[in-house]
Amino acid sequence: MITPELLKLIIADNQSEEMPLQYVERSAESKLKQLSINKEIIVLTGIRRCGKSVLLQQMRQLQTESDYYFNFEDERLVTFSVSDFQLLQEIFIELFGSQKIYYFDEIQNIEGWELFVRRLYNNGNKIYITGSNATLFSEELGTRLTGRYISLKIFPFSFAEYVRYRQFIVPNNLSTVQIGQIKKLFNEYCNIGGFPEYVKYQDTDYLHSLYDSIIYRDIVARYKIPNTKPLRELVFYLASNCSKEMTFNSLRKLLDLGSATTVSEYCTYLENSYLCFFVNRYSESVKKQMQSPKKVYFIDHILAKTVGFRFSDDKGRLLENIVFIELKRRLLEIYYHKLNKECDFIIRKNGKIVNAIQVCQSIYEEKTRQREIDGLLEALNSYSLKTGYILTENEEKTFEIEHNQEQFKIIIMPIWKWLLE
Repeated sequence: MITPELLKLIIADNQSEEMPLQYVERSAESKLKQLSINKEIIVLTGIRRCGKSVLLQQMRQLQTESDYYFNFEDERLVTFSVSDFQLLQEIFIELFGSQKIYYFDEIQNIEGWELFVRRLYNNGNKIYITGSNATLFSEELGTRLTGRYISLKIFPFSFAEYVRYRQFIVPNNLSTVQIGQIKKLFNEYCNIGGFPEYVKYQDTDYLHSLYDSIIYRDIVARYKIPNTKPLRELVFYLASNCSKEMTFNSLRKLLDLGSATTVSEYCTYLENSYLCFFVNRYSESVKKQMQSPKKVYFIDHILAKTVGFRFSDDKGRLLENIVFIELKRRLLEIYYHKLNKECDFIIRKNGKIVNAIQVCQSIYEEKTRQREIDGLLEALNSYSLKTGYILTENEEKTFEIEHNQEQFKIIIMPIWKWLLE
């Protein structure tokens, strides 16, 4: 039973939460500050433990009113229902007086929460919300809060944020020593990933615990999945085959599931929890896109390594995963290209393909270099582009090349440099 005494105790516990001793400015922070003056509800969403709550606490520190904060990720709130929101608001006023800014962590745990938030909004209040499931938008927000909210997706640390965490300031002109220092940091990032708590302590048990929370709390409990074994086997296979092509039907056969529809639903649940993402082969036909094999990438390359098998043995695939998540972080529309050759990423903007990118560990070997260039040239030719990128671990070069009687520019650059742009 939810009582006033219980809510007061939880509020007191919430108020005592402290910011990390070393706070790292997140890339989304400047946008969040801009949105703070708007009337719309601000929704921070992303995978568990990527730093949403810390960013929310940072916003509280910057506001004139910061007391109406409540974290719904608390086992003492298991019986909390929509009718208890009124009691919560009354206690806020009793404890802190009248304020106009509310901060709610993981509010999607409470069924019907959007009704209370809409009432607050209609009464002229500013509301900040965090959530760990994309269906927060497609269902609750989309149904009752359309036009009233602005969303910001939060990811684990980018490489640029990791560099800031290590307190390295990147100058405009890099010396040889500084390039060496950045390469060292990039090697660390490849081995550690971007989950803030794991970056700090590097405890593998933490990643296993995080994974279990995503599976059981964000997927199994939310979608009422009776048998977790096929779901866990699916994630294990996907994590072990990052950046590789697959179809729902092939996954159905591999996992001995009833239908490809079941596999498709499970993959949607995984995307909604931000655990992994599926990329379509580009086609002008949406139907062909849906029917073609998809490529899978994980939210964090070290989480994929922890969940899967031998993923880290292929450095090229790991680097490709890092590039994909950075493209995702930059809010780009991403596909892959495949006709006779293949190109890892093509970027679409305003209905038009605007960029083509290959990723590999090295193009030192002639066979690898030719394969990457051929795939890139086919993509450039297919979408009437004149410039393409090959991102590698260390190489850097720019050159012109003729293909099908046309001139193209190929820019080869280190992934770490591209990530810091």
